[in-house]
Amino acid sequence: MASSKEIRGKIKSVQSTRKITKAMEMVAASKMKKAQDRMRASRPYLERVFDITMHIAKASTEYKHPFLVRRDPVKRVGAIVVTTDKGLCGGLNTNVLRLVLNQHKEWKAKGVEVDYVAVGSKGLGFVQRMGGTVVASVSQLGDRPHMERLVGPVKTLLDRYVEGRVDEVWVFYTTFINTMKQEPRGGRVVPVPQQYRAPGGDVRTAQTQAGAWDYIYEPSAQELLDGMMRRYIESIVYQMVAENMASEQSARMVAMKAASDNAGKIINELQLIYNKTRQAAITKELAEIVGGAAAV
Repeated sequence: MASSKEIRGKIKSVQSTRKITKAMEMVAASKMKKAQDRMRASRPYLERVFDITMHIAKASTEYKHPFLVRRDPVKRVGAIVVTTDKGLCGGLNTNVLRLVLNQHKEWKAKGVEVDYVAVGSKGLGFVQRMGGTVVASVSQLGDRPHMERLVGPVKTLLDRYVEGRVDEVWVFYTTFINTMKQEPRGGRVVPVPQQYRAPGGDVRTAQTQAGAWDYIYEPSAQELLDGMMRRYIESIVYQMVAENMASEQSARMVAMKAASDNAGKIINELQLIYNKTRQAAITKELAEIVGGAAAV
């Protein structure tokens, strides 16, 4: 059995750890509200951009944008993997990276090559360990997404798609359901699907079925559609990063609360062991004193 001194050292160590986890829980809770408000504020924008883009794309025009044309067979895909820069957020990164790994194995089984763009240092390290090809990456985004830092990596894959070097573009991220639940998702964003799955889980179809519209384009349909399509894809990635950041703060708060609660239980157990050890030591000393007095 450990001595009383060793047990006291363990108790102090766990108490110090508990102070750290409690502080991290409070910091995550304070950041979580801002991240959730930022994420929810951008959701209606993405939905509206989707409707406008599909409306223009389906208008009476002879121009067919490359982002709407499916290619067959698919020989190479591009994948954007959105993760966090820091750990201590439960299974948030593990779940989405497991989804990436399963899809990677499925692509490889079909003979499809993959180019990765990593958003977040955790995803970058995972893809490199997996042996994937990383064509661009961005990390250390802080507590809020910055579009100017996301545009470059996203443009890398979009340019590869336009040049014909990539046949599809996918994105993997974690969507925010509520404070206790975050769901990993992955799907194709280019060619642009005709249906949009909202972060809340609902599948939306562009509101373009009720009649056709004939537009007069200025300067041209090609320039307008190209700009709208690129802004739409960039908006998707921005929204995915915002969803991932809100999920990160929620998951970290829950994980640190669980760690603090577990530390409290360990302290109580160690305190009980310490009391038993101290009581045993006192009983032993009393027995030795009584034995010595009886011998005299």
